[in-house]
Order: sequence, then structure tokens, then C-alpha cells
Amino acid sequence: MVVNRRISSLALRVLLRRVLALILPLSLASTLYLYLYPVFHGCAFPIPNNLNSSSTSSGFSWKNAISASAPGAFVNTVLQHVLPRYAQHSKTVPEPAIFRLLVLADPQLEGDSSLPNPDDEFLPRLRSHWGVVRSAAAVLGNSTSGPLALPSLADCDQFLSAVRSVLETFVREDIPSAVQATRKRLDLFGNDYYLAHIYRTLHWWSRPTHVAVLGDLIGSQWVTDGEFEQRGWRYWNRVFRGGERVWDEVAIAGETGDQETLKRYDSPWARKIINVVGNHDIGYSGDVSTGRLERFERVFGPANWDLRFRHALEDTNGHSTVSPTLQIINLNGLTLDGPALEPQIQSDSYAYINDVIAQRSYPVEDRTTFTLLLTHVPLHKREGICADAPHFELHDADDEEGEESVPRFRDGGLKEQNHLSEQISSAGIFQGIFGLSGDENVAGHGWGRNGLILTGHDHTGCDVVHFVNQSAVPSEPESGPWHWDAIRYASGSSSSSRHTPSMREVTLRSMMGEYGGNAGLLSVWFDPDPAVNEWRYTITTCAAGVQHIWWAVHGISLATGLMLTLWVILAIIHQGTRLFHHLRNRRKPVKPEKRRKSLDGIQLETISALSMHLMMKGREERREKEGPNPNGR
Repeated sequence: MVVNRRISSLALRVLLRRVLALILPLSLASTLYLYLYPVFHGCAFPIPNNLNSSSTSSGFSWKNAISASAPGAFVNTVLQHVLPRYAQHSKTVPEPAIFRLLVLADPQLEGDSSLPNPDDEFLPRLRSHWGVVRSAAAVLGNSTSGPLALPSLADCDQFLSAVRSVLETFVREDIPSAVQATRKRLDLFGNDYYLAHIYRTLHWWSRPTHVAVLGDLIGSQWVTDGEFEQRGWRYWNRVFRGGERVWDEVAIAGETGDQETLKRYDSPWARKIINVVGNHDIGYSGDVSTGRLERFERVFGPANWDLRFRHALEDTNGHSTVSPTLQIINLNGLTLDGPALEPQIQSDSYAYINDVIAQRSYPVEDRTTFTLLLTHVPLHKREGICADAPHFELHDADDEEGEESVPRFRDGGLKEQNHLSEQISSAGIFQGIFGLSGDENVAGHGWGRNGLILTGHDHTGCDVVHFVNQSAVPSEPESGPWHWDAIRYASGSSSSSRHTPSMREVTLRSMMGEYGGNAGLLSVWFDPDPAVNEWRYTITTCAAGVQHIWWAVHGISLATGLMLTLWVILAIIHQGTRLFHHLRNRRKPVKPEKRRKSLDGIQLETISALSMHLMMKGREERREKEGPNPNGR
């Protein structure tokens, strides 16, 4: 049996060694790829490329080579990691953009709404079944009239029927439900760390100056306050661990016109998470209540705020020439359309937009300012441009499930929308915030402010340019001489080449696993060339891959670790067993005179003992023949 165990152990070690020879390199390679995926994909913030710059170069330079090529951004990022001081101070290496925004969209953290109710959990159900069995046993015991009396057959059948029913329910319902709940908990746990992996890896590699999440931070606006707080805890302690909430003081600073200075390196905003409110966070306009809005702002930050950042430029003599500014507007677009559940919330949103336009926006003619609008719901565009067509849906009845008989929505309120309405998009956003118009008689001749719009919501992503179409709308004979239209953005075109007033809108693809774990890398910089003297931008995307890759890599790593541990344990046991047998079989040295000698295969001690025995036996026989000694001797 010992020999069989040794053979089995040897066979298992050989099998593990052969499997590890295949799976260990795969595990190491896949883990390296997963945790360095931005490196393998060549992801990096685009390098400023001032196409109209008047500076010329007669020879080769790293600065010109890197700036003129897409791989150059990757090389620049590598230099920031490998030779940070050289990358920051060398004149031959192009500087990264002064404003680098890591953009994420729609993480949608799920929670206990997808799990069984507490009373339907496995252990409570098990206790309930045990109570049924005990009750049936008690009834069976009470049915007997004496200590030696037996229960009737009917009582026994009733008891067995109860036990059978409990067992059937346990096997058919409780065990599958428990397995499903465990799988869902594991899925939620893994999804949190999958999203965290995207943020953590890209933040480490790309080194942004700012970070934004374009709404739908959690998966449902209908969750309880307790569940909302729990998902908020997971958001800050798992997904965006190390990130900081944008505090109310920042919004107040924006209202007073205070400015912060942009920093190319070691930005104080690199760890702040700009959270845009989404419909799954507070609902659409017909669902938004004061309570839901307040809890969002308490956990994730203000829903409406703006802040201006200053970029100080210096000329060759070190004297400040101009001070371009970049304004971030974080807009709660969910309360702009209606009918609204609480009209006051909608009025507050209108007042905020009017205040931004009247009090905190620079003249539309000022090209040294850049407006970056962050909002959740995309702007209006006709069907066929993006995946989602314009769609509005209203509630058809009052809510009957609200807490304390307070309805969460009312009949006729806005229930769902794919885009902002055409009126809000044109009058509120394009003409209001950006000052764009088809009328050449308005300020700036309708060309409006320089800027960009980033949205989320549709999950699949879309990149369009909204522009002033000077032709009349055939379906609307009474329409004006111009209207707003949209086309897909042509990749490779310059952000400043425009033939009509226009504004680009990038709807970012979701960071959820089923959409490939997407992220956006936006670079914004100021071109000081006198022929340009305005802000430029470039945005690119980086995908981590579907969540199954994350699960597969960690599953392979776990299996490899377990097999490697088992192989090491078996190897230690094998070596220990060999050492034990070696020590047991080793004999102590003896002196030569005490060594046992043998003669014809028979040991001398045995011969001596046999001789002594024969001699004693012969002496006794002689005594018996001679008889007793008369002298007593």
C-alpha cells in the first residue's frame, strides 16, 4: 500500500509539472497583458499638434517626430514613466497637453435589487423548513395517548408528507436559488473590481490632469437610501478607490468667478472625480425628487456647477502675454425637459444655465477661452445618426408603490428620453451656452464659443458634429432659413476646420464589460501661434476588453496558483519522506572486536549458546545416573 501511495504521488507530481509547464507561461503572459493593456494597445493622451504653427525645423528632432505621429503620444507616455525628469524638462521632447481628461461613462453599479429578499435567502429558508419539520414532529408526538402507544398511520403519513414537501422545495427551489444568489454576488464583486481595474490601470499609465464620469454611476434610481449609500461606498472604496469627491466649495468658487491654475504635471485635480448625474442616479425629469437629488449630491458631489481654469503662457523672454481659460460646465440635463415631478427643480436648472450665460461666460468673440460641457443625455439629432433615435415616453399612471403613500412619479410626467429635446438642445445649449447661431447679425456672427460637448447614456457611443444647416426643412414649410442638423464626425479632420457654425459632441461608449470597458482620453491645449491663438483638442479611446477576459485571466491565475501550491507541497512531502527513510536506514558504526562474525553462514553467538546448552544438559544426565551424594555435596 505504501508503494502504491508513492506511485500515485509521483504520478500526480509528474502530471502537475507537465500541466504547469503549459499553464504557467499562459498565466504570466495573460496577467501581464491584462495589467498592462494600455501599453499593449498603445493608449495615450494625444500630443499637442499645432498644424498651423509658424515654427519650422530644418532637421530631425524628437519633438517634431513625436508630435507628428500617433505612436508619438505613446512614446511620450513611456518617457514620462521611464525618464520622468528628462520628459518634463527636456526641450527635445514635446510636452503633453496642459489639460488631459480621462473620461468614463455609465459604470451602473448594481446591488441588492438583483438579489433575493432577506427572507428568501438560503439560511432563513432553511430555518423555515426546519420549523415546518419540527411542527410536524410535534403533531406526531401529541397524537399518541400514552408513552408506549404508536402514532396512527394517518399521522405518520402527514409527517412524511411534510418532510417530503420540505425536501422537494429545498432541492428544486432553495438550492438553485442559493447557487444563483452566490453567482450574482460573485458577479457584482468581480464587476466592481473589473471597473476599478479600468480606472486604476489607465490612471496610472496615462497620467491625466482631470477625471470625469458621465453619469449613471449606479444601476437604478429606485433603490432605497440604504442601498444607495451602500453602492456609493462601493463606488468610492472599490471602483474609484483613491478618488476624491468634488466638494461644494468648488461649485461656490465657480459661482464667484474664482479660477484655478492648470498644471501640466502633478495636478491637484488628478484624483478628483467629476461625477455627472445620470438618469439611473436620480431619474428623468418626471422622476426627480428633492430627496433623490440631495442624496446624489451628498454622496457624489454637486449636480450643477462650473469652474474656470487659467492657463498662464509665457513668451520667449519669460513675460506673460495672454492668459487663456478653460471652463468646465457640469450640467444636470435630466431636469431640463418635462413635464417634471417637481417644477421647482426644473426652474433651478433653468436659472443655473441663465446664470452661467449671463455671469460666467466670456464674450463669444474671445477665442482664448474654451468651454467643455459635461452632461449625461445626448443632444437632439435626427434618426439614423447614432444608435438611439429621438424618443420620449411619459408615465401613464400615478405611482402606487411610493414610501409613506408619496408617489415617486405622476401621470403625464417624463418617464424616458434618448435625447434632450430639440428646443433645449438648440436654444439652451447651442445658442445659449455656446452662442452658436445661423444668424450672422448676432454677437460673433453666430460662430459662437470654442468648445466641446461630452455625453453618455446610450452605451454604444457616437461622435457627431452639430452644425447650422442653411437649407430649409422640406417637412416644415414654415421653418426658418436655417436649422440645426448633425452628421457623423469624420475621423482625422481638424477640430478647428469649420465652414459653418458647428459644435462637436462625443457620446462616450460605456465602460461596462459588455461594451468593452471603454474610456476616453481627451487632450486640450492652447496654440499660441498668432495665426491661431485659440484652444485645440483631440480625443481618442482605449478599450480594456469585455469582462470575460478579466474573469478568464484571474481564473487561470487562481488555478495556476493552486496547482503550483499543490506541486510544491507534494515535492516537500516527497523530499521529507526520502530524508526520513535515509535517516532510519543509516546504521551506527560499531567497534571491530564486537562485530559479529559468521562461520559457514551461522553466527558465532548462536554456536556458543548451543554448545553451552548441550554441556549443561550432559552434566544433568550424569548426575541422574550417579544418584544423590551421601556427603551432601
